[in-house]
Amino acid sequence: MLSVDGRDYWRCARCAARFLDPRQHPSRDAEFAEYRKHQNDVDDPDYRRFLRKLADPLLLRLAPGACGLDFGCGPAPALAALLREAGHRVALYDPLFCAHPEPLRHEYDFVTCTEAAEHFHHPAEEFDRLMNRVRPGGWLAIMTCFQTDDARFADWHYRRDPTHVVFYREHTLRHLADARGWSCEIPVKDVALLRRPPGVAPAR
Repeated sequence: MLSVDGRDYWRCARCAARFLDPRQHPSRDAEFAEYRKHQNDVDDPDYRRFLRKLADPLLLRLAPGACGLDFGCGPAPALAALLREAGHRVALYDPLFCAHPEPLRHEYDFVTCTEAAEHFHHPAEEFDRLMNRVRPGGWLAIMTCFQTDDARFADWHYRRDPTHVVFYREHTLRHLADARGWSCEIPVKDVALLRRPPGVAPAR
């Protein structure tokens, strides 16, 4: 266990994820207040450039007219806009800003999760939910800042966000894929593309 600024962080012995003690998780109201401070805009060129870190390698792997889900889209779904501009259909879901359950009842050619996985209070359950929405041969695309060095963890800017409660290494995402028989690519830093093998039906 690591204790930093009065917060206790544990590490999973299997996947190497570092996570905040659940007793110290922020409340939903505190999370919402923090999210409202973000100044993201669908038309902000810098924000769109940031999201292209995931969008560009994902687009190279999608068939024309693919159907996807942007999970954790936030109040400004700029990633969905980028993917729609490339000719794909994208449904939206966010537990705070777009909490309509209907999109979670369908299966997709791809599911994206950008800057959202670090907020998961129950990551195993959330990843099961996301992976079960992906059709055989489809993709789960994740973008989150990967942890690399415990020695730098205390001063890491990503840890200082009070809504960030779990931190992943490349090994964590590869373990997640391997445990389900999926493949995992890391096309650029902080992006993981997990693919469900063709012919393997989603779990029910």
